[in-house]
Amino acid sequence: MARHDPSKAAASGGNFEALHLDRITRRFHNMVALNELSLTVRRGEFIALLGPSGCGKSTALNCLAGLMPLSGGRIMLDDRRIDTLPPERRGFGMVFQNYALFPHMSVRKNIGFGLMMRNVPEKEAARRVNETLDLVQLQAHADKLPGQLSGGQQQRVAIARAIVVNPPLILMDEPLSNLDAKLRLEMRHEIRRIHHEVQRSTIYVTHDQDEALSLADRIVVMQDGVVQQIGTPEQLYNAPANLNVARFMGYRNVIAFDACSPLDGRRMQVHRNGVTLNATLQGDVAGHRCTVAIRPDDLRIGDPENDPEGANSLDGRVIEVEYCGRDWLVDVDTAIGVLHARIPQAATPGQRIRLVLPADRVLAYPQGRDAAMAVAAE
Repeated sequence: MARHDPSKAAASGGNFEALHLDRITRRFHNMVALNELSLTVRRGEFIALLGPSGCGKSTALNCLAGLMPLSGGRIMLDDRRIDTLPPERRGFGMVFQNYALFPHMSVRKNIGFGLMMRNVPEKEAARRVNETLDLVQLQAHADKLPGQLSGGQQQRVAIARAIVVNPPLILMDEPLSNLDAKLRLEMRHEIRRIHHEVQRSTIYVTHDQDEALSLADRIVVMQDGVVQQIGTPEQLYNAPANLNVARFMGYRNVIAFDACSPLDGRRMQVHRNGVTLNATLQGDVAGHRCTVAIRPDDLRIGDPENDPEGANSLDGRVIEVEYCGRDWLVDVDTAIGVLHARIPQAATPGQRIRLVLPADRVLAYPQGRDAAMAVAAE
């Protein structure tokens, strides 16, 4: 895509090497909506802010865009402070949840609106709009009104409008939440493709862990305005820093154990209702009560006599079965409580099965300190 006119780039910051969020905070009266978020975003990086409603992720995005003033901290674009600038002087591209398209304007005019506001010459603006229409694959719809498009096509128009001005940073606030499941999958692919094409840093707000895992280079998990963990998708998926992160990353089996005893390295044993399991330590819990987190996907059906993880086997009775297409989600009543497992074969309520729990996927956390640990991977 064409680059900004240098005079325009100077006003907006152009491209950059690193965006630094330095302990940015936002308060509403006595409530802290965002508490000292620190993050460095590198050029071309895709960052997802992930968490439940009210966790502070949209507040962080609005502060970054300049739509909300900071209550504390600062935002630096390389060595230039920008949190004191109004939104239009930051020059960021914004994609909203509700698209925010002009219903009376054609697709072409919607995309070119930001260029018109920047007084880009008409010929140059037309060229850039055409390039962007090609990029988002909407040339055939250029003269249609937004109401004549599907939800996915409208979202592409919103993305095109954000990127046509060649912003240093693209901000996306839950852009897929209004789409159906099929369109969400298609648009994930499109967003990632467009991100690679334009090579601009992106900060993407979502409450959907699958979106974050599939799109982001790094994920920032938030809870109650506080960062819980920053890391790659693989780091968060395999080693959640605390129970808040584990629960949000799909560890549905969360069970309190009465006692813990060390084995070697990060291996330990946990005890409940006469059952002893080998587990992997996540923090300092030896000698104390602990809570174990296990993903349904990590449980499997097995024969302990022929399984190296036989010590981590539990007999149980199937009480609920949900067919998921390629596999089945089953609830199994065991000596340590009901476990949720995703298995590749059919089961029926009342059936007796044996679950195998790989020790490296049975994660043990300290009780009562869920939010005490946050891990950053810069």
